[in-house]
Amino acid sequence: MEKFPLKGTNISTSATVVGSHPLSGDHPSYQAVGRKTASPTNERSFINTTSLTSDDEMIDITPNNVSNPNYQYHSSSNGGGSREDGVGGETLGATGSGLGGSLHAGSDNSVRTSPTHSRFGRDFHSDHEDSVTAVSFSSLAEGISFSGMTDNSDDIPGIGQYDDFHTIDWQRDIARDRMRHRYIVKKRQDSFWDLIKGAHDASSGWVCVLLVGLFTGCVAGVIDIGASWMTDLKFGICPQAFWLNREQCCWSSNETSFVSGNCSQWHTWSEIIASTREGAGAYIISYFFYIAWAMLFALLAASLVRMFAPYACGSGIPEIKTILSGFIIRSYLGKWTLIIKSVGLILAVSTGLSLGKEGPMVHIASCIGNILSYLFPKYGRNEAKKREIISAAAAAGVSVAFGAPIGGVLFSLEEVSYYFPLKTLWRSFFCALIAAFILRSINPFGNEHSVLFYVEYNKPWIFFELVPFIGLGIIGGCIATLFIKANLWWCRFRKYSKLGQYPVTEVLAVTFITAVIAYPNHYTRMNTSELIYLLFSQCGISNSDYLCDYNRNFTDVKKTIEIAAAGPGVYKAIWLLTLALVMKLVMTIFTFGMKVPCGLFIPSLALGAIVGRIVGIGMEQLAYHYPKIWIFSGECSTGDDCITPGLYAMVGAAAVLGGVTRMTVSLVVIMFELTGGVRYIVPLMAAAMASKWVGDALGRQGIYDAHIALNGYPFLDSKDEFQHTTLAADVMQPKRNETLSVITQDSMTVDDIETLLKETEHNGYPVVVSKENQYLVGFVLRRDLNLAIANARRMIDGIAGQSLVIFTSAQPVQNLGPSPLKLKKILDMAPITVTDQTPMETVVDMFRKLGLRQTLVTHNGRLLGVITKKDVLRHVKQMDNEDPNTVLFN
Repeated sequence: MEKFPLKGTNISTSATVVGSHPLSGDHPSYQAVGRKTASPTNERSFINTTSLTSDDEMIDITPNNVSNPNYQYHSSSNGGGSREDGVGGETLGATGSGLGGSLHAGSDNSVRTSPTHSRFGRDFHSDHEDSVTAVSFSSLAEGISFSGMTDNSDDIPGIGQYDDFHTIDWQRDIARDRMRHRYIVKKRQDSFWDLIKGAHDASSGWVCVLLVGLFTGCVAGVIDIGASWMTDLKFGICPQAFWLNREQCCWSSNETSFVSGNCSQWHTWSEIIASTREGAGAYIISYFFYIAWAMLFALLAASLVRMFAPYACGSGIPEIKTILSGFIIRSYLGKWTLIIKSVGLILAVSTGLSLGKEGPMVHIASCIGNILSYLFPKYGRNEAKKREIISAAAAAGVSVAFGAPIGGVLFSLEEVSYYFPLKTLWRSFFCALIAAFILRSINPFGNEHSVLFYVEYNKPWIFFELVPFIGLGIIGGCIATLFIKANLWWCRFRKYSKLGQYPVTEVLAVTFITAVIAYPNHYTRMNTSELIYLLFSQCGISNSDYLCDYNRNFTDVKKTIEIAAAGPGVYKAIWLLTLALVMKLVMTIFTFGMKVPCGLFIPSLALGAIVGRIVGIGMEQLAYHYPKIWIFSGECSTGDDCITPGLYAMVGAAAVLGGVTRMTVSLVVIMFELTGGVRYIVPLMAAAMASKWVGDALGRQGIYDAHIALNGYPFLDSKDEFQHTTLAADVMQPKRNETLSVITQDSMTVDDIETLLKETEHNGYPVVVSKENQYLVGFVLRRDLNLAIANARRMIDGIAGQSLVIFTSAQPVQNLGPSPLKLKKILDMAPITVTDQTPMETVVDMFRKLGLRQTLVTHNGRLLGVITKKDVLRHVKQMDNEDPNTVLFN
């Protein structure tokens, strides 16, 4: 290279100088247009260039006027455009964060045309078969250089990806996407085809969420229809058309009234076996078939989960929250998990266990979002961008579970998502809308409403009723706290005892006990969704349940329902509902967390609705016997039914669900979307706030956060405040007077690096100038090091154990030893750093708001240590007097 100086370049300034200031160069900016093929792969050259075969050949460069004068680029002796401080240069990869970083292309002796992070080049212009002119972008705000991008694949496959159970680097991935976007915007002006590709890229996010909404609506419709049919299968069958559930079977019947909800078209199992519906024999036969079908469904669900998709169990929302915070759990959102969770959810709901399908629907929708994102490289190859699609998918999951699209968006924003920019809010709204529309088109409920429990109350609430509403909120918070603490105790026992080794046996045992206890009680035997709808409903002429056994005379259908004394059926219903409350609370404690798909929304709503209905009946009877006392403001003295017990059931349901999940805004919106009761927003808000306050006072965490902590997931909650006065030096690893594992920039051999990798388990290593002079050069990931060394041994001749590993652009001193291995392309030249005196409050905020994976600690520029996300989580637990060793993953 020294024989043929670059045109327009001063030799004395062509070497890259590590540490010089980026603003110090006075040289004109150039654009590199030449490169050398350094590997056996057949790579295309740039426009107007030929492939170079040796360092001695001429490299022609053309001046390029870069718009930012602060970032002066010049061409170094190795033929790549580089910045004077060594940040711009030869390897292409997202090395750093959005606050500072560099992207490079190639190695020291050649300008590579392919990136090192997630097949970057293909993301930009995968359709380019011909070579393209190298482009360099620079930004003072982000300090990223970008040069020589083509459609060739990575020279080191897998560089920049993430291992299982590791945290992503949000800043690096967002910087990569900004780079890709700048490149596409730049290329739009070149040709009409590039303009079309730019428009396609801009619209790909909307197309992706459209597909997610379509598929989520279809899957939800299939699940609803399948669960309804299999639930009714426990009671009987429709001989004329076995694929119809009980309600659909009875549509063709001309009978005006059905005994116990059955019509002549629908045959119970006792009728098929013994030709009778009444008597002890019929009851025993029906009891037996109820238990047998439940056990069969439970066995199938648990076996499918255990054999094909272990991640398909549980609710999924704690893991979705963790994944959206930047954690990698391979296969958790994969196709097998999607299939088994969908089938297993139909089976689990049909067993009659105390569980719901709402949480698992969020997991299913997130699986769909993850799978479809791979159709769009913009999202599939960028973990940070992929999480925008998963956030929108989570909103669609709640939308189809409840028929509440707005509540779904707010649920994703308030409860699930970690990073939720404004464009994700719009796309989530669009995705939830499409999913709800598709579900309404399928119409699995067979009515004109897309919501789950549509009720109409025609009476406004009385101001004094805020007192019992707030009381319901307090009761809901207490029930929720009791449930959370008991469920955590049981899950911890399951986790650390032999019970955890027999998941299928546990599922069968809980199913058997639930079925045996549930069948004798009319309110626990029925589907939980039907029970909630019954508790929400008003008593009318057609309602013959015990709950509506009032001393009323319905002489005129159009006449207003009058207030009346409760009959014996009402008191019997209260006792049965009290037993149902205890049974469902106890069984939900043992059910949630089992190895079948199981949600928590419906059981929580059922518990609250039972309490609310009982309180509502009490208030109603109080108004009947004392209609003129001041608390009713004369509203009840006219003889009309001024108290609506169903409204109390709705408020109670919101209270318990709010106490369990600690939702507020999204809960209220879901509840009034769920029921159509828009005029009762204030009672719902009062109950939700009271429930949350009581829950926070009695226990700090909601059920999802508690299960995240139980499983040891690295979730740094943005809602918590760090109020301690520790410094970064107190948390960093290693501690003072301990040895820090570092890599020097040009004095360690391949054997030294491999020994370091074997002896330590760190996820990354700081690169310093030398052992004696530990000034920071950059940061390199363990995974990237392993991949780069393995690739070099396989692809490059002359690489041996004694080969020097070089992380700089400077030419090494010629010696008789083996060829050096140049790995600057995998080096993060701009890692986030803090000083040892930085308050940990600031460090924790940086990890939360920037989504950091690690930060380096320095003192006067010298490297002292590293703080990882795991270190921060352990420190937070230690400061809160909890066991720091419960943080299990990286």
